[in-house]
Amino acid sequence: MENFVAYNPTKLHFGKNILSTLAGTLKEYGTRVLLVYGKGSIKKSGLYDQIITYLKREELEVVEYSGIQSNPIIEDVDAAAILGRQHHVDVILAIGGGSVIDSAKIISVTIPVQHGGWDFFLGKAKATEAIPVVTVLTLAATGSEMNPFAVISNHALGQKTDFGSPLTFPKHSFLDPQFTLTVPRNYTAYGIADLIAHCFEAWFGIGTPSLTDRFVIDIIKEAMDVGPKLLADLGNYEYREKIMFAATMALNGITMYGRSAGDWGVHNVGHCLSLLYGVPHGASLTIVYPAWLRHFKNQIPERIAQLGSNLFNAPLSTGESIYRIETFFHSLGCPIRLSELNLPGDLFQPIFEAMVYNKVNGANMKMKEEDYRKIIELFI
Repeated sequence: MENFVAYNPTKLHFGKNILSTLAGTLKEYGTRVLLVYGKGSIKKSGLYDQIITYLKREELEVVEYSGIQSNPIIEDVDAAAILGRQHHVDVILAIGGGSVIDSAKIISVTIPVQHGGWDFFLGKAKATEAIPVVTVLTLAATGSEMNPFAVISNHALGQKTDFGSPLTFPKHSFLDPQFTLTVPRNYTAYGIADLIAHCFEAWFGIGTPSLTDRFVIDIIKEAMDVGPKLLADLGNYEYREKIMFAATMALNGITMYGRSAGDWGVHNVGHCLSLLYGVPHGASLTIVYPAWLRHFKNQIPERIAQLGSNLFNAPLSTGESIYRIETFFHSLGCPIRLSELNLPGDLFQPIFEAMVYNKVNGANMKMKEEDYRKIIELFI
């Protein structure tokens, strides 16, 4: 077991009808609220009106920034930070999925400074102060509601990368599975794939603590059991509840106890696909993971076979394990080859160049340019 530090200060409010305490929680930090959300789905669902009613009842002042994209961009972060700075906001309320919450985290450390948020990603600036962030989750996928990490795209520089600080943990996160009932089938499937991929990144990281490995396996098995049932019955509250809980547990730190790092190489490749072609995050992972497993199968055969055997309750070879994992992703309706997306033009060279430019690598399974070529050939 590797040495590790366990730390998670986020207070999680989970369950049906838990928003009654939201306004009072916000008021703990002040009365001026920066409300950040996406492109309007919360208005269609009625969630926006519900939350605004709660905030007005507590006489909270609200300034809004809407339009956060599904692959969030630094321009929105900077614009929202300027707005928050102008209005001297006390707290940020992020309503949405991982993209909105990720954006809110970087907004929180950008408001107190006079430079753009990308300086934190470049290492030109260190976060020393943050506006408190409170979240209301509407998409079970990224786990951003209970971790300090954020992934943002900078198209001008051709980069999509991550940042994290102890300051960027949400203070409170409100998770009512009812808010995910309207998520369409494809994004529900991508969320299931995303939480499984987070567990895979831990499994193939540095360190193999037996108890933590069991946490990983059971989170994945929960998703594999409930996921297909949910996709066949999208309005089922119980299934939504279980997937939401699994997604949070997949990236709140519990899968990393006893490891010094996850691998994250697949995520880094997937970021290139999202950056170049707008591929939804979960879909990028189901495209890349089977290729990554096949590429590294001779280097980590036992680890892959152990994963497959545990997940499918049968002694499986390395090759059989990869095939079963790939087949499961496809059964969710997720792509497992980039060709399934019918993207025009030459794909290999732009992806290869993006991987070189972004210095794509994993913490455990190292990649060089020849690895890039072979992995791309396997998923393209």
